[in-house]
Amino acid sequence: MAGVTSAAKSPYAGYRFPGEVISHAVWLYFRFPLSLRMVEEMLAARGIEVSHETVRQWARKFGQAFANQIRRRLPCPGDKWHLDEVCLMIGGKKHWLWRAVDQDGVVLDVLVQSRRDKRAAKRLLRKLLKKQGRAPRVMITDKLVSYSAAKGEVMPSVEHRRHKGLYGDIDVKVRVQRQRSSGFVGREDGYELRVCQGLTAVSERSLGRIV
Repeated sequence: MAGVTSAAKSPYAGYRFPGEVISHAVWLYFRFPLSLRMVEEMLAARGIEVSHETVRQWARKFGQAFANQIRRRLPCPGDKWHLDEVCLMIGGKKHWLWRAVDQDGVVLDVLVQSRRDKRAAKRLLRKLLKKQGRAPRVMITDKLVSYSAAKGEVMPSVEHRRHKGLYGDIDVKVRVQRQRSSGFVGREDGYELRVCQGLTAVSERSLGRIV
């Protein structure tokens, strides 16, 4: 009877595969820059036949717990924030991916918005302050005037540095941090967005991402 009660309490009860297999697949997907098909192939190499679509469902069901574990193990963010915005086309419409990393390349947050103005910049800054619990010592952005206007209202005492070419600077910092943290090369495009979405509790895990 004790065994039945224990099994009923398991979050993996009722699944065809044991919890060890499911948890390992989800951990691989969130911890490393692997696509769903790559996880499928890695499991197949171990004699476990499971489709990438099944891995997707597992990630949606159990991924948040693993994302929380990864978040708790992340290094303490630095006091210098680099912010930028990148144009994206979603459903044929223009959107902006707002990104923030620290001086070591640790991704602080990402936010997809349809605007690229003061209102959008304020939303990003407020979200960062709420998540980080403190303001940075220095904020570095590109020449977009919306940053200055938003900073003046949200955190006026923070030093603000502006320069061109920030997009490439952030990409380099993120790439270096990824290499330090996992030692893998040949990363998949969109890895930063995928991880951050998991860490910020975005429910729709894939967001139309090609696997």
